[in-house]
Amino acid sequence: MLGLGGVIGAGLFVGSGAGIAVAGPGIVLSYLIAGALAMLVMRMLGEMSSAMPASGSFSVHAERALGRWAGFSVGWLYWFMLVVVLAVEATGAATIANGWVPGVPQWAWVLLFMTVFTGANLAAVRNFGESEFWFAALKVCAIVAFLVLGTLAVFGVLPDTSAVGLTNLTGQGGFLPNGWQGVVSGVLAVVFAFGGLEVVTIAAAESDDPARAVGRAVRSAVWRILFFYVGSMLVIVTVLPWTVQEAGRSPYVAVLDGIGVPGAGQIMNIVVFVALLSALNANLYGASRMVFSLAERGEAPASLLRVSAGGVPRRAVLASVVFGFVSVVLNLVWPETVFLYLLNAVGAVLLFVWGLIAVSQLRLRSRLPAEPALRMWGFPWLTWVALAGMVAVLVLMLLDEAGRPQVLWSAAATALILAVAGVREARARRA
Repeated sequence: MLGLGGVIGAGLFVGSGAGIAVAGPGIVLSYLIAGALAMLVMRMLGEMSSAMPASGSFSVHAERALGRWAGFSVGWLYWFMLVVVLAVEATGAATIANGWVPGVPQWAWVLLFMTVFTGANLAAVRNFGESEFWFAALKVCAIVAFLVLGTLAVFGVLPDTSAVGLTNLTGQGGFLPNGWQGVVSGVLAVVFAFGGLEVVTIAAAESDDPARAVGRAVRSAVWRILFFYVGSMLVIVTVLPWTVQEAGRSPYVAVLDGIGVPGAGQIMNIVVFVALLSALNANLYGASRMVFSLAERGEAPASLLRVSAGGVPRRAVLASVVFGFVSVVLNLVWPETVFLYLLNAVGAVLLFVWGLIAVSQLRLRSRLPAEPALRMWGFPWLTWVALAGMVAVLVLMLLDEAGRPQVLWSAAATALILAVAGVREARARRA
């Protein structure tokens, strides 16, 4: 449920409209391709994490495979990405809440959400897991209800609807109205929606049986995500012509409005609101555990290692929410410029993290200390295929006018962290 909670967010409920606008019904293939890449990465990560469970997950694996510089770099890159994203999620949820209660300023909502979820993450780990379970459950129920209603609409079972069949899949220019170029553009629009699945392996390390928990979580989460994502897209482009979809408007709202569900827009607003808060909660958890793991290995201040009686690394949690509270001020002063730069700075970081996961798995396969609960398929060929896929996405982003700033800013952030890692390595050798 943590995997579902971290991944099913506004990127699916709202952002998928941009992918449909460029790919048409071919968005189903875009999600299959992006999902397959995410599935391969999670399989690699599951293999390493089930054999060597650690709360730092892929940061620990990178250190074992490539050296301290790699563990330091990927750990801090991932932490940086999560703390920026959780601030953006708090702002997104505040925007929705401000629409419901206009009298309360947006910055006050951000402050409230950051305070509430900081408190939740400072409590016992069990409380965090309980709250995230219910958040994820609500989103899952919403998607299942959507799939059921959409399927009934396709066959004309709902009142006041006639069966649409496959007309919208083959009409309006066919299944691939913009050709394979549209499918590729769709992949660029949706691939980052799969980010967040990695938190599963971080959380599993705190379970009673980490090795078994990692295997079960990776197997179930990836297939369910694919089912929900691909199933949703198939329903959307079957019920309504893809030409009526608008970037920035939730395709889920368009479908629910189209089949006559009363208050569809408000229903989805509530679901997106919950999705944002859930992702904020999961990302704060992941960020705190990552920086705690870095501190354990001497790559972050040792003061972050203090743990409460309930097993919570409270100082690591507080360090991870600092930027969220700073975003209250940024939200007032530079709402359009600072967040744009920060989002660009982390836009392609996920691909860099995935790339290091793949390289680590290539190096560690022969050195795993125990038989993992699950194995990577087709090793090493599928690992190389996944790496090639990540490189292809980065190249396509560089060629894309909208994606280029994300790659360049993310590359600059990565280069800065690599430079710091290099200086630390040099100092350690001299010492």
